[in-house]
Formats: sequence, structure tokens, C-alpha cells
Amino acid sequence: MKWLTRWLGSPPPAPIDPALWQALLTRFDGAEVPSSARMLRWRDLTARFLADKAITPAADCALSESDRVLIAMLCCEPVLDLGYGWLRGWHQVIVYPGGFGVRRQHVDEDSGVLHEWDDELAGECWEQGPVILSLEDAIQAVDAPESGYHVVVHEIAHKLDLLDGSLDGTPPLDDAAWRRRWIADFQRAFDALRREVDAGRETLIDPYACEAPDEFFAVASEYHFTDPDLLAHAMPEVAAHLARFYHPS
Repeated sequence: MKWLTRWLGSPPPAPIDPALWQALLTRFDGAEVPSSARMLRWRDLTARFLADKAITPAADCALSESDRVLIAMLCCEPVLDLGYGWLRGWHQVIVYPGGFGVRRQHVDEDSGVLHEWDDELAGECWEQGPVILSLEDAIQAVDAPESGYHVVVHEIAHKLDLLDGSLDGTPPLDDAAWRRRWIADFQRAFDALRREVDAGRETLIDPYACEAPDEFFAVASEYHFTDPDLLAHAMPEVAAHLARFYHPS
């Protein structure tokens, strides 16, 4: 069926029940009136997402219709001003009821020793595959929002980053000069944050952003959508780039 769907194209989006849509919108802090052009566009993108991508429960996760629409809304929120085409290249969201375990492996380059450990995640993005989410954490971003924490935005940011074929913290940009400034400004902010963390100082931005440039972009995107004022205070150049990227005029 997968090859047939890709050959024929996605089915036409089914309309979202207006009462369900209204109920979900009321859960978003600061959502505009449902009749505004931006909210109508969000509804259209959400319906297209539901028609285009499978939302698959895992580990006995029970997904209601409301949960499915909410997950689609959250996945579309980062590209609301970019357009649905930015969600191309992948076809599935796998949803666990809560945090899910993964087995990690790492080979030490110097000793050749293989290290293995268990990790628990709220979200994951496969380079050639699905987005994986914890339903509990996804819902928290709506019902109990926290500054700098939005697992769906984090994983969608990775998908946007991957669109140029490289997970490096720089999504496709339509201007070469802008790309150069982006790389320079993000690298400078990344290095400054790492120095603060290495010195043991408390930082405004989650230290997890220091893991790698791609994680820095994903974490900064979480702040852009949950606490843009804090991001602008802590990293004004990064904040300006993200505002231009996520909300092109």
C-alpha cells in the first residue's frame, strides 16, 4: 500500500470537525481567533498532514481522534508560515504513551571499546524515517507549557535541518549571504554557551543545546516558540535568524 500511495499521491484531506478544532484551539495559549487567515491556514495544513502521514501508536498507546489532530497541529505549527512543503520527505509519526527507552552504542575511537547504555527519550527523529514522540510530553507543551521545552518543535526542527541532506544546525536558506551570517552567528553563540557550561555557570538556555550544532538549532527553536523574549535576551542574533526563518514575510 505504501508504494501505491506514493504513486497515486496522498488522498485528499478530510475536513476536521469544527467543534473538535475549536476545542483544540482553546488549549493553545495565545491562539488567534479561529476565523483569522493564519488559523484557517493552520487547519488546512493539519488536515493535509493527517491525510499525508500515518500517526501510529506504539507500546499500547491509546490515541483518540483529538490526540491525532493535536499531534498533527503541533507538527504543522513550526511550518505555519513556511508552508507544508517543508514537511516533505517523511511519512510517519510513531507515538508512545510516555518516555520510551532506546539502546545506545558508542565505540571509543582511542581504545576501540564498545560502550552500551539505555536511554529514555521524549522524542526522536530518524534521518531516513519517522518522527517518534511521547504523547505525554507532546501534550504537556500545550496544557502545561514550559520555557524552552517543546518536544514536537525540537524533532520537526531536526527534520527541517535535514532537508539539505546534512544534520548540521543549518536548514536550507534561500540566500547565500544569509547562510554565511547564520553559520557564523550560530557558531559564536554555540561556542559561548559551551564556555559557560564548561565553566559550571548556570545558563539561560538549556545546556543540552551544547551537545552538537544540530541540537543547538533544535533547542533554540524550542525557545523561539515557547519563550522568544528569553531567547532574544540570551542570544539576540540567533533569535533574529529564527524569526526570519520561521516567519518569512
